[in-house]
Amino acid sequence: MMVSKVPMIRIRLANPVGMRDGDYVLYWMTAFRRTRYNFALQRAVEIANEQGKPLLVFEGLRCHYRWNCDRFHKFVIDSMLDNAAAISVSNATYSAWVESSPNEASGMVELLASRACAVVSDDFPCFFHPTLYSKIANNWPCRLELVDSNTVVPMHQQDRTFTVAHSYRRSMQKLIYEELPVFPVESPLSLLQTSKLKKLPIDLLARWPVPIDKKAIAWLQKIDLKGLPIDHQVQPTTEQGGESAARASLHRFVSSRLSSYAVDRNEPEKSGASGLSPYMHFGNMSPHEVFHTIASAEGWSPKKLAKPNGKMDGYWNMSPDAEAFMDQLMTWREIGFNMCVRHRNYTKFESLPDWAQQTLEEHASDVRPYVYSLEEFENAQTHDPLWNAAQRQLVREGRIHNYLRMLWGKKILHWTETPRQALKVMIELNNKYALDGRDPNSYSGIMWVLGRYDRAWGPERPIFGKIRYMTSESTQSKFHVKQYIRKFSD
Repeated sequence: MMVSKVPMIRIRLANPVGMRDGDYVLYWMTAFRRTRYNFALQRAVEIANEQGKPLLVFEGLRCHYRWNCDRFHKFVIDSMLDNAAAISVSNATYSAWVESSPNEASGMVELLASRACAVVSDDFPCFFHPTLYSKIANNWPCRLELVDSNTVVPMHQQDRTFTVAHSYRRSMQKLIYEELPVFPVESPLSLLQTSKLKKLPIDLLARWPVPIDKKAIAWLQKIDLKGLPIDHQVQPTTEQGGESAARASLHRFVSSRLSSYAVDRNEPEKSGASGLSPYMHFGNMSPHEVFHTIASAEGWSPKKLAKPNGKMDGYWNMSPDAEAFMDQLMTWREIGFNMCVRHRNYTKFESLPDWAQQTLEEHASDVRPYVYSLEEFENAQTHDPLWNAAQRQLVREGRIHNYLRMLWGKKILHWTETPRQALKVMIELNNKYALDGRDPNSYSGIMWVLGRYDRAWGPERPIFGKIRYMTSESTQSKFHVKQYIRKFSD
């Protein structure tokens, strides 16, 4: 059986090293923590078959990353358990390591790479990943390929940075209208033709007793978060991580909430959102699988596409609710990757549009009606019950209701000493508590508060200048929020 070729536009060679004769092909899983619809895993299978070598999948978890905590560790370990279960019954071999002390695993991946024909890893343009790969790539003795499995339209296919959603939407529509992008195979492990790796290198095991396959499952199940040097203040939520939970969440959304998505997603007292963003961030769910599932539920085929027009509806020729969701998936999610992959300063104030920087700077010294510290924001100690409820939801559940997330950010801008301070507060709170934080999509939301992907609005106001203005009062006049405030009261 021939493996479907991964499109070259999704493969980036990180170092100038050719293929060599090693003991195995190593897939270093860092961002796409799933076994289905995964171009990186598919590429690793492809190389293993070509070289006639076993495939080793290694998944690690450091303890000293920024904003480390029980919440994120639990989600990742759930993901590892799912991956271990799926890979251990295939021809591939799975191994994992969770650090119990800072830098405990330093050198582990390098040692694994020293025995490999080639290493394949995940080309994720956000958080620590770009810096990590830039540091190690030229020091490795084997080939390192980074594979993009982030977006439906390959993130390197767009040749410019888009500043507004309309222009990105129009470009995306044109590309898909001309040719629907190649999708990854559903189960790449089923295409693996080589035999299983029986054991890990002896010199590796001499330093670290790395478990494989079923032993890895047992080892992961015994990990006690309380014994790890991470932040125990940020507790796990009721959300279960992993590929199985991600698929269950997707099917619940399609079967029970998609039909009212366009309206209910903005109502704080209704659970109308998809609930998929944590799984998308941690790589448990592929956008390709989401696209395929929505399209199947709608009875859709590419023949139904309308001519590109840059509009939010009418292009896909799906139901209004499905069209609304597809715009979130295909425009608003993917435009964030477009920014991150092209501009390394995407988290900085200087990455905002010129007009937004100018108007915010002009009003930076305006008198604020209230000024709160980071600690007061974090503990939901403002004068506004609705804002406090949104912050408490973030702390408790790792998410904020869709519409209220925008209000949450706007009021932080309103109640901090400067716009730059507001940006710091939003990034800190979002990345510390949100399950979908530290992600191109969440940075898009934070920066939208300050004008990214938006236009200048009038009338010009104190503090906001020409930035879009929002208030709790207007939100309460549009939506039902009393029950929401009660639910997340102190």
